[in-house]
Amino acid sequence: MMDLLSTEMNAQEQAQLMHPMVGGLILFSRNYQDRDQLCALVASVRALRPDLLIAVDHEGGRVQRFIDGFSKIPAMGDILPAAKQDLQLAKGWARELGFLMAVELLACDIDLSFAPVLDLNGISQVIGTRAFSDKPDEVIALAEAFIQGMQDAGMAAVGKHFPGHGSVAADSHIAKPVDERSEAEIRALDMVPFAHLMGAKRLQGVMPAHVIYPKVDPNPAGFSSYWLKQVLREELKFDGVIFSDDLGMKGAGVVGGYPERASAAIKAGCDMILLCNDSQGVSELLTSFEWPEQGPQVPARKLLANRPQVAKALEDESRYLAARRIAEQICMG
Repeated sequence: MMDLLSTEMNAQEQAQLMHPMVGGLILFSRNYQDRDQLCALVASVRALRPDLLIAVDHEGGRVQRFIDGFSKIPAMGDILPAAKQDLQLAKGWARELGFLMAVELLACDIDLSFAPVLDLNGISQVIGTRAFSDKPDEVIALAEAFIQGMQDAGMAAVGKHFPGHGSVAADSHIAKPVDERSEAEIRALDMVPFAHLMGAKRLQGVMPAHVIYPKVDPNPAGFSSYWLKQVLREELKFDGVIFSDDLGMKGAGVVGGYPERASAAIKAGCDMILLCNDSQGVSELLTSFEWPEQGPQVPARKLLANRPQVAKALEDESRYLAARRIAEQICMG
């Protein structure tokens, strides 16, 4: 999965998107000018490669790539406080916010938001109120409702950052986070929402953390066959798509250059690797790297939007307007 430099594709990017190893496109704020421009950009990509999975990080709060022309989605950690700790009310709101987030992206023919965050709100500098709560049971309840809203609209859910990023302070975008806790502690706390939602078959995708858990494995989770193959696939019976986190992030640098990072992620069990904010790095991978013969275990196209569900959701204007009012109420505090 690659990205684009601006609001239109350039010739190099068109050639890259046609490469058989490219299976997806992730969009950022730099790709957005207004809603009409975004729809035109997506349409031009679809004309080139209709099979591509088009995604964005659009969780709400401080991680929302498109602002003007879209509803402002509150941070997930603001939902329960706004409901005055009434979990049933917060669950109802979470479902409608999941629907609102998804339906606005799907209306622009974007398949996927990498959401929800299933981390706990612990000491992490980069997670914070991106998490629903600091309590596993509240994360489960609210995330499950949010996912239901996404799926009502026809969008798959991708939980991140497995097995949990909330209990380590460093930001893996710019540092190499290390979580020194025991495996038993991680399983008893951070991993609980992931395990529950996989058991309930609520997740269609998972993104592992660029965090090292040295008492479990010397590699970051996204490069660890223990975490991805043994725990995710074998123990938790996860049958969805495993996405690497961005291979351009500082936390991924522990295994070498881009070819080494790609190889390590795939060998560990990732089905789709992300490389963002480095067009030369994408070119390097597409010219010098060969995907292993066995290919991905689960093809990412499984997560393309459910078009009949999308059409039905887009017709439900009263639900959409009610969801917008909920978002505005929470954002206003």
